Amino acid sequence: MNLLIEIASFIVAIGVLVVVHEYGHYRIARLCGVKVLRFSIGFGKPLWQRVSKKTGTEWTIAALPLGGYVKMLDERDPGPGIAAADLPYAFNRQSVGKRIAIVLAGPVANFLLAIALFSAVFATGITEPAAIVAAPPAGSVAAKAGFDGGETVLAIRNERGSDGEAVRSWSDLRWKLLDAAFDHRRVVLRAKNAHGTFDYQVDLRGISDKEVDDDFMSKLGFEPGGGTLTVAGVEPGSAAQRAGLQPGDTLREMNGKRVDSATAFIDFIKSHAGRTVALEIERGGSSAVAAKGAEGAASGAASDVAIGAAGPLQALTIVPETRRDPDTGADVGRIGAALATQVPSVDVRYGPIESLELGVRRTWDISLYSLRMFGRMITGEASLKNLSGPVTIADYAGKSARLGLAPFLSFLALVSISLGVLNLLPIPVLDGGHLLYYLVEAATGKAVSERWQLVLQRAGLVCIVALSAIALFNDLARLIHF
Repeated sequence: MNLLIEIASFIVAIGVLVVVHEYGHYRIARLCGVKVLRFSIGFGKPLWQRVSKKTGTEWTIAALPLGGYVKMLDERDPGPGIAAADLPYAFNRQSVGKRIAIVLAGPVANFLLAIALFSAVFATGITEPAAIVAAPPAGSVAAKAGFDGGETVLAIRNERGSDGEAVRSWSDLRWKLLDAAFDHRRVVLRAKNAHGTFDYQVDLRGISDKEVDDDFMSKLGFEPGGGTLTVAGVEPGSAAQRAGLQPGDTLREMNGKRVDSATAFIDFIKSHAGRTVALEIERGGSSAVAAKGAEGAASGAASDVAIGAAGPLQALTIVPETRRDPDTGADVGRIGAALATQVPSVDVRYGPIESLELGVRRTWDISLYSLRMFGRMITGEASLKNLSGPVTIADYAGKSARLGLAPFLSFLALVSISLGVLNLLPIPVLDGGHLLYYLVEAATGKAVSERWQLVLQRAGLVCIVALSAIALFNDLARLIHF
C-alpha cells in the first residue's frame, strides 16, 4: 500500500511541476506571438493526443512521465521548410528580449507555484513542532549561548537590533537561524523557561559555509525538545532486550541527563559503545530511576527496584553493542531498539497578506540556499551526496502525502523551487544555458554561432548525464545502505 502511495504521489508531484513549468513557456510564447507546435507531458510514445482547432497546438501525454517539453516553430529544426506566412511566428525570428522572456517563463512559473503553495499552507494553517530546545551537547553553539534544554524560543533579533521577529514554531526558528548562519552574524534569541524569560546570544560568526547544510541545526546543538522518547520496538537478542527495555517504555534520563531528543539519545548511545549507560525510564505510569554505581556493572544489563511516591521504581543499565557505521566506517554503539518521539506541537496560521509575504520570503530563502549548495558542491565544499534523484523524490512524496495535505503541498513547493533553480543553472540543454546564449547576444549584438552551440550542447549533455548518474547512485545508496 505504501508503495502505491509513493508511486501515485510521485506521479502527481512530477505531473503538476512539469505542467506548470512547461505552461510558463507556452503562455509567454503565445503572448510573444510564437506558434507552439506541441505541448508534451512526458517523453516517448504518446498515450493521448489532441490538436487544438484554435491554435494548432498538439497536446500530448507520453509514456515516460519524467519531464516534458514545449516544441515551438523554429527554422533551425530539421525537416521541411516553414511556409512564408508562418515565418513571423517562428521562435528564432523573435527579438532577443522575447526569447529571454520565453526561456525565463518556465523557472519563474515554478517559483510562482511555490509562492502560491507556501502561501496557501500558511493561510490555512499547519501543525509544526513547537520551538522548544532540547538539552544541547556540551561545547555546542546552543550550549555556549546558555541553553540547558526545555526553553521555548519566542523571538529573534539582530545582536544590536531592538526590533525582533516572533518565532512561532521550530520550522520558523530553523529558517531564521539559517538566514543568520548564511550571513555569519550573531543573533539574540528571546526564550522562556520555568524561571522566566531571558535573552540568549547565539554566535554564528564561526560557522563555515560547509556547515550550513540540511543538518546545520544539529551541528549548532539545536534539536526539538520538550517531548517524550518512547521505545517503539526491541530487536530479539539485542542489548536493549537484555537490559529489559520493552515497547512502550518512556526514556527519561541517561546517565542522569534528561532525554527529550531522539538525535541526542542516539548520538549518546553511539559514543558509548561497550560502556555501561544508566537509564531512567517510565513504564506503565511508574518511574524508573538509574541505579547508583552502575558504571561498574560487568554484564550487559542490570536492574534495581525501589518503591517511591510514584509507585515501584526500576533502574535499568545497558551496554551498547559495538557495530561499524556503514557511512563513516567508525565503530559506534547500538542497542537494537526502535524509538518514537512525541514533541509538543503548535498550530501556525497567518493572515492572507502575511501568508503571501512569508510565501515569497520562504521561496527566496530556499532558492538562495539551493544556489549556495550547488556552488559548494561544484567547489568541493559540500558532498555530492546531497544530490537526490527520482527514487528519493518518490520516497519523500509518499511520506509527505501520508502526513497530510499541508506537508505534501510544502514538499511540492520545495521540489518546484529546486526545479526552477536547476533550470536556471548556466548549463547548455537547460533553460539557463539558452538564457546565457541570449544574454551574450544582447550584450554583443551577435548570436552565439551554431558551431559553438553544438559543442556546448554536447558538454551540457555530459554534465546532465553525470549529475543524473550521481543522483541515481545516491538514491540506490540510501535504498540499500551501502
